[in-house]
Amino acid sequence: MKPWAERFYNSDAWRSCRDSFLKSKGYLCERCSTPDDPVTAKIAHHKTYLTKQNINDPYIALSWDNLEALCQDCHNKEHHRNDKKKRYAFDEAGNLISPPIRSKFREGSTPRAGD
Repeated sequence: MKPWAERFYNSDAWRSCRDSFLKSKGYLCERCSTPDDPVTAKIAHHKTYLTKQNINDPYIALSWDNLEALCQDCHNKEHHRNDKKKRYAFDEAGNLISPPIRSKFREGSTPRAGD
């Protein structure tokens, strides 16, 4: 969470809005949940991302029209959809580790000038 947003996300107004919104959606992810495969939504995602400029505008920050009930996976995909490389990885026990360093060169290839 960005430091400038902490006060908002810890406010009673946001918590009440988030909780009542998720309850109204049956705590189901609006993107991936299906009747045959229900997926729990725990995040009220802002469709229009909050910024320093709009965080105090209740029509953006607290409007149900700007919220979407998402599961953690869908929320991660939304916020990291443009990431080309993974910055983190997890071991078999779920512990955060540094991702493996990928070699710039294929095994057996000869580096070119400038590489």
